Amino acid sequence: MVLQELADYITYKLIGLTPSSHLGKAVNFFIYDTTKIFILLTILIFTISFIRTYIPPHKVRKTLEKRHEYTGNIAAALVGIITPFCSCSAVPLFIGFVEAGVPLGATFSFLISSPMINEVAIILLLGLVGWEITSIYIISGLIISIIGGILIGKLKLENQLEDYVYETLEKMKKLGNLRAEIPDPTLKERYIIAKNETKDILRRVAPYIIIAIAIGGWIHGYVPQDFLIEYAGQRNILAVPVAVLIGVPLYSNAAGTIPLISALIEKGMATGTALALMMSITALSLPEMIILRKVMKPKLLGLFISILAISIIITGYFFNFIIG
Repeated sequence: MVLQELADYITYKLIGLTPSSHLGKAVNFFIYDTTKIFILLTILIFTISFIRTYIPPHKVRKTLEKRHEYTGNIAAALVGIITPFCSCSAVPLFIGFVEAGVPLGATFSFLISSPMINEVAIILLLGLVGWEITSIYIISGLIISIIGGILIGKLKLENQLEDYVYETLEKMKKLGNLRAEIPDPTLKERYIIAKNETKDILRRVAPYIIIAIAIGGWIHGYVPQDFLIEYAGQRNILAVPVAVLIGVPLYSNAAGTIPLISALIEKGMATGTALALMMSITALSLPEMIILRKVMKPKLLGLFISILAISIIITGYFFNFIIG
């Protein structure tokens, strides 16, 4: 609420734009989301980095390596549900999992489910669209997360991580036994480690996030809601893939997307198409893909996008068929 009031004050008072203008809406969205994302990222990256100083990566890796691959994917997808973060905020957790040696397939199951389904989204969905659509959304999101992670895990694409991540992983494996002999850092040292890692990650991704949010802000300000109904309505056989394509640059978290989805369903958009739009906004957002490019090589990123997009499209068509 405070951030929205700040964005309103800067946009409409200091800059002098009007709330009804396209430019005003775009600028307001940019200011609000940029501020929100960087606050969330800073808090989350620092917190995770600090906690990781208490958890030796080699122990995490050994514990998870003993799990059956399928149960690991299920567990990772379920963990994603209880982390109410947007797609961009889930990426630092993903990086931490990879660097700790968690199997790649399981990390992808987490990466898909974390922004797509969480307790905030579930509560809002129940209130706006009822338990039937909410149940459909949760089940389909879990299925996509688990299957997507299993497929990527089967392909053994660890070498498609960027070199610095892969080198860190290999180094951790080789030095795992030595790490146990290193004295635990002091509280001050943990703080310094977390602070430096936070600065480093933010410095590398900040320009790309700002560009992506600017694109999303332009679309929010200049693309009318009627456009979505026209090109992703019930009569268009290509409505589901069109909705997915439209949803990619429309960055938002699940909580911010649900009111829009509810309005689109009320205006006549098919349920499956609306759910596909919501999934693409939350799980295939442009800022997330830009951040992930810093971790993955193009082949792995392209495969992730393709599997997720195809899964979302199939889910949308399926639920359009059974629900309408």
